[in-house]
Parts: sequence; C-alpha cells; structure tokens
Amino acid sequence: MKAAAAFGQAATVKKVLQYIRHYRIFLLLSVLCAAVSVALTLYSPILIGAAVDQVLGPGQVNFPAVGGILVRMGIVTVIAGAAQWLMNICNNKISYHVIRDMRQDAFRKIQVLPFGYIDSHPYGEVVSRVIADVDQFSDGLLMGFTQLFTGVLTILGTLVFMFSISPLITVAVIVLTPLSFVVAGFIASRTYSMFRKQSETRGEQTALIDEMIGNQKVVRAFGYEEESQQRFDEINDRLRDCSLKATFYSSLTNPCTRFVNSLVYAAVGIFGAVTAIGGGISVGQLVSFLSYANQYTKPFNEISGVVTELQNALACAARVLELIEETPETPEDEDALELTHPDGSVSVEHVWFSYTPEQRLIEDFNLEVKPGQRIAIVGPTGCGKSTMINLLMRFYDAQQGTIRVSGTDLRHLTRRSLRAGYGMVLQETWLKSGTIRENIVMGKPDASMEEIVAAAKASHAHSFIKRLPQGYDTVITEDGGGLSQGQKQLLCITRVMLCLPPMLILDEATSSIDTRTEIRIQQAFATMMQGRTSFIVAHRLSTIREADVILVMRDGHIVEQGNHETLMKKKGFYEKLYNSQFVGASASGADAPAAV
Repeated sequence: MKAAAAFGQAATVKKVLQYIRHYRIFLLLSVLCAAVSVALTLYSPILIGAAVDQVLGPGQVNFPAVGGILVRMGIVTVIAGAAQWLMNICNNKISYHVIRDMRQDAFRKIQVLPFGYIDSHPYGEVVSRVIADVDQFSDGLLMGFTQLFTGVLTILGTLVFMFSISPLITVAVIVLTPLSFVVAGFIASRTYSMFRKQSETRGEQTALIDEMIGNQKVVRAFGYEEESQQRFDEINDRLRDCSLKATFYSSLTNPCTRFVNSLVYAAVGIFGAVTAIGGGISVGQLVSFLSYANQYTKPFNEISGVVTELQNALACAARVLELIEETPETPEDEDALELTHPDGSVSVEHVWFSYTPEQRLIEDFNLEVKPGQRIAIVGPTGCGKSTMINLLMRFYDAQQGTIRVSGTDLRHLTRRSLRAGYGMVLQETWLKSGTIRENIVMGKPDASMEEIVAAAKASHAHSFIKRLPQGYDTVITEDGGGLSQGQKQLLCITRVMLCLPPMLILDEATSSIDTRTEIRIQQAFATMMQGRTSFIVAHRLSTIREADVILVMRDGHIVEQGNHETLMKKKGFYEKLYNSQFVGASASGADAPAAV
C-alpha cells in the first residue's frame, strides 16, 4: 500500500480552505460583521479628535457639540460590539463545523482503510491524529479566524483614515510596515517544521501510553515497568526538546514585531508633532492619527501573537489530512453483486499472497469446499492458517489467483454481503461499551429477547449473564469490565449463535474456556454447524477430530489433506503434530515443531 504524501504548509492551507468553502455563507457574514465592527471602531478616533477640537481652552468648551459627539460614540460602540459578537458566533460555527467534518472524514476513512495500514500503524498514533491533532487545529483555526478577519480590515481601514488626515505621515508608516512582515515571515517559516515534529512525537507518545495501559498485566507480569518507563522518558524528552524549540522560536515573533511597531508609532509621533507645529494638521487630528497608528500596529501584534497557534494548527491539520488522504482499500465494482443466499461452497484457485513482497507466505494455494463441509486448518505457527481466513473474509486481497463463494469471485461481491454470510469467532475477543444485550445483537439488531436468551443458553452463557447485577442490561466497557476471558469469549460465541449465518469461521474459538465448558460448546457448535460450511482453525488437534476434511498447512502450502483417521494412517506431518501434543515422543523429531 502506498502511503499518502506528506502535506506541506501550502497544500494544508489549500485543503483547509476546501473544507471552509462549504460554510461560505458564515464566512461572508463574518467578513461583513468584521467590516462593520472595524469601520465603527475606526470611526471612534475621528469622533474623539472632533471632541478634542471642541475644547479650545478655559471657558471655550462647546458642551452641546461634545455631548452630541459622546452620544454618537455610545451608539457606535454598541453597534460595533454587536457586530463583533455576531462575527464570533460565525467564526465558532465555521471552526467547529470544519473540525466536525474533518473528524467524520477521518473516522470514515478508518472504516475503509486497508487492513495493511491498520496492522502497520500503532492504534494510539491513529487515535492521536483524530482526537488530539484535530483539537489543536480547532484552537488555532478559531483564533486565526478572529484575528485575521479583524486584523486585515483594521490595517486597511486605518490606512484609509490616515490618508484622509495626512498622506505624508501615512507614507512614512507604510514604508516601515514591511519590516513586521519580514520578521514574522522569517520566524514563521522556521517554526512549522518544528511544530510538525512536535505533533508526530506527541502521537508516538500517545501510542506508547495506549500500548502500555492496554497490556498492563503483561508489563507487570514480566517486570517490564522499568524498560517501559525508560521508553516513555526517552519519547517525553524528545517531545520536551522539540516543544521548547518550537515555542521559543515562535515566541520571538511577538516581541520582534512589537519593536518594529513601536518604531512606527514613534515615527508617527515625531512627524505628526512637526506637522502640527507647522499648522499642517490640528491637535485633534494629531490625536486621531496617533490613535490610528496604535490601531494600525495592534493587528500585527495580535497576529504575531497567534503565530504559534497557527503554525501548530497547520502542522496538526497536515497529519489529519494525511490520514484522510490515505489510499483506501480496493473499491468495489460498480456492479458488485449481493451475496443473498450462499450455498456454502468455496473454491480457492492458484492463490498467491504475502504481507510484504520480500517475505513469501501463501504460494499457489488450491482448495475446494463443498456445501456443509467442516474444514479444519492446522499447522505450525506462521504457516498461513489465519491468513487464509483473512483472504476468505476479504480483509486482504490475494495478489494472484481467485477465491469464489457460491461460484462468484469475491472481487465481484460487496464486502458487506460477503462478510454477512460468515459468522466468525476469533481467539481475541472484542466487546463494545454498552449492555450485554447490545453486544449480543450486534449482528442482528432486531432480535427478540426470546431469541437472545435461546442463543445464550445454546452457548452456555445464560447462567453467568443471569448472575450479573442487571442481567442482560448490565453495562460493560469495551474490554469486558469484570468479565473473565472465558465469559467474554462466550458472549462472542452467543453473538454468532444468534445470527446463524450459512458459513462459520472458528479461529481458536474455545481457547479461553475451561475444559468442561469447552465440551458443551463443542456440542453446541456441532449442532450449529449442521448443514453449514465451517472453517475451523485450531492448535489443539483434539477439537477437530470430527472434521470432514483436515487441511495440514506448512509454509503456505497444503502438505496433507483428509480426515483424522486417514491422516494418522499416513504417518506424515499431521501424525507428528498430533503426537507432539498427546504423546510427546515425536516432538523431538527433526520435522516436528517445538510448539503448535
């Protein structure tokens, strides 16, 4: 699978703008409100200057005129505040709608990513992109909208008003302005890569924490606490270093631009004072100009103050967009068929598959399964047993060859209908947060309570469920809460018992269950498998003695095939596997595996 290319800053901005485009009405309204707010805010210095000019000296104050100006200032302030409030609402809607869309696209992409991507990326790192990185992007986007809209309009507006008062002083201001852009641009261009490194390291840290928390029993059982702490400290130190560098360099932006802006303000004061002494402008106009000069430089300070957030936001957005732009699994044919009534026949013809090009796994695999047959797949670890299940369910696609179900190539069937035709119980249990009942009906949401109880009784889960505090309404967490591994496995088996699909896949389905319960489950499976094609992956060979056909796999090939009695009489590889578990004498043979 080819990974998506890394997003540069320009590409990230372009993609973000595509998300914002869907909310252009809010964008236009925000710009309009910003324009009204800025225009009225910039009108205030004119009113202040006019009021100053009405104060000519002791006993020469035009109180009626000053009062009228103050009333206008009050009205202007209220309208400007209302426009600012409405602009903030629009900006909030844009920001939170955009991050909602990005999270939806990211989660939707996870649903269609190839299993090769999921298997090759730490879960915590993917979670960090969807949760932490989107949150960081949200903060920067919201702050950036507020500052950029008002900032740009304030700069343009103050220039217009200053030109109306004194073009000569305004030219002096404009000449000094590019210094702020040069300083801010120089620093910002060097902080983006630092913030990207910070986001990547944060994702690495999240992946480690997720890994350690999810496997605490193993960590403590093998005394791995110190090593895991050392790994965490090493990543944490790298996160500290790149965060300090990113924050330090970005923090230079604000004081540097403030210094340049202070020079601008000083130049305005000097030129303005000289011009006022010469009679070029009035004192009130000088007051207005100084106010405009302050408002002109203020946006530069504010924008430079959020450069850190903006750079961090773009770096985080790039990581999220990389996930969204990842190549999905092979799309289904436009005319893909629905597998409505599968008869259970499966044909595997000359299939070749490997997870990595340099390591071959399954080569020229052939298999014919008749409807209703029970097919057991056995062999040493790494021989390709679970890989065959992945191919049958189309979790992976074969590089060469064809797999047919009910006579139809898997690639011409919809994945949903294909997988609905199988009932699968894996060695690794999976439960979701919710009630016991919600976990059981996952494959059949409309099941009645009578059907649920019947399935639970068939899988021998009903007795322990009734002992739970709220029975079938007991809420459990995604890891099963206080349930034992065997109880969680029983719930997964009950889930399949309820659906009773035409084909079954049992991958070490009873590995976590005690021997007594396993006997009962095997009896239940025997009833369930009647008339259904079943694929049974097993390490304990005692569980598959009654299989119609036993496929003995080795290095991706079927080396032996037949029922238990036939294979034992051959005294081949299967007989060695079987005896290695029950006799032990043959386990020391040259071809026998150390463990199965």
